[in-house]
Amino acid sequence: MTATKKRFKIVAGVVLLLLAAVYLYRAVSVSAGNSEVSPAEGAQARLPPTENSVQSSLQMAYEEQSFLIREQKAELQRTREHLAHLEEQIRSLQTSTPRKYPKVKYLNYKNRKRILITGGAGFVGSHLVDDLMVQGHEVIVVDNFFTGRKRNVEHWLGHENFELIHHDIVNPLFIEIDEIYHLASPASPPHYMYNPVKTIKTNTMGTINVLGLAKRVMAKVLIASTSEVYGDPTVHPQPETYWGHVNPIGPRACYDEGKRVSETLSYAYAKQEKVQVRVARIFNTYGPRMHMNDGRVVSNFILQALRNETITVYGNGKQTRSFQYVSDLVDGLIALMASNYTQPINLGNPVEQTIGEFAQIIKQLVGGPSVIRQTKAMEDDPQRRKPDITRARQHLHWEPKVPLETGLKRTISYFRNELARSDRFQESSNKYFESP
Repeated sequence: MTATKKRFKIVAGVVLLLLAAVYLYRAVSVSAGNSEVSPAEGAQARLPPTENSVQSSLQMAYEEQSFLIREQKAELQRTREHLAHLEEQIRSLQTSTPRKYPKVKYLNYKNRKRILITGGAGFVGSHLVDDLMVQGHEVIVVDNFFTGRKRNVEHWLGHENFELIHHDIVNPLFIEIDEIYHLASPASPPHYMYNPVKTIKTNTMGTINVLGLAKRVMAKVLIASTSEVYGDPTVHPQPETYWGHVNPIGPRACYDEGKRVSETLSYAYAKQEKVQVRVARIFNTYGPRMHMNDGRVVSNFILQALRNETITVYGNGKQTRSFQYVSDLVDGLIALMASNYTQPINLGNPVEQTIGEFAQIIKQLVGGPSVIRQTKAMEDDPQRRKPDITRARQHLHWEPKVPLETGLKRTISYFRNELARSDRFQESSNKYFESP
């Protein structure tokens, strides 16, 4: 009996040892198998149980795509941070590098004037800035950038003789100056019709503020009026003695009547407050830095021709205009400011062109497959426009010098470069800011 019990205990111990060995073997095998599982199998192990292999593979593909998208977003964020850092470095280099400016004359304090130009970042104003800066004067530009652009005067930013003030002349301005060129006002129909009340305020309240400033500091002021004060004229060509034929409630009235009131205010201040006033009635002007979408005939025709679009002529094309190049106008404005003549003076080109003829000239200079088509006439569109510049010749010894074809070639070149620049910016924007 005793021997039997001993044998039983030995057999039981051996069985227990065998069971322990089998348990240990299985545990080691499982741990080794887990260490060799692939990422995809690991993802599959983490997935909830699925009914079929198709759903399982779709879930794995979804997790892989989610991982790739997170990586791409992180890479895009790192790229943006790197670009911001590079831009900051470029700005710091630009500020530390001395800028090169166009050469300017040196004037001593007796001859150097402080000149204010309202609307000086616009088309005409920026060319006037260039001439006055080169002459050696100190120039202060005031602009609210409704139609003006900082790019037009950026080549003078930082110059000791130049100052740019972001200000709307509808609000009073307090500054010390010797002369004022008041050019602030939208001048193209789409711009001045966009906000007619604002246009009237600029030409009335803005003119009052300019004349009040001139009165306080005893400055001479030149008011930039327009040929639109003649309206749709019944006298041809238009002399300064013609009173005009204007519709006071038409779509152009905000600009036409605004400029007429501006002239009235100027001569009221001249008579009552002894302010030195000069008035220039400006006819159609063209040249580089024109606003590309100003809706005027020159920019419309050139852009349509460059884009190979249909050149649209409003009405029958027999209405006439007289086009002067911007440098001729600037010469006339400076000559008028320097003169002692106080009555209004026409500044324009007496060479008359029909709109149909002008469209043909643009098409020939640009080339391309564009065709010319007539469309519905615009309301209150003047039928004839040609200045009588007898006063300008007699009192300013001024008349236009730049031939039409020469000026148009320069303007077309400018517009072609602007279109190319716009395309480059659009490509860059699409390249760096489109979503993945």
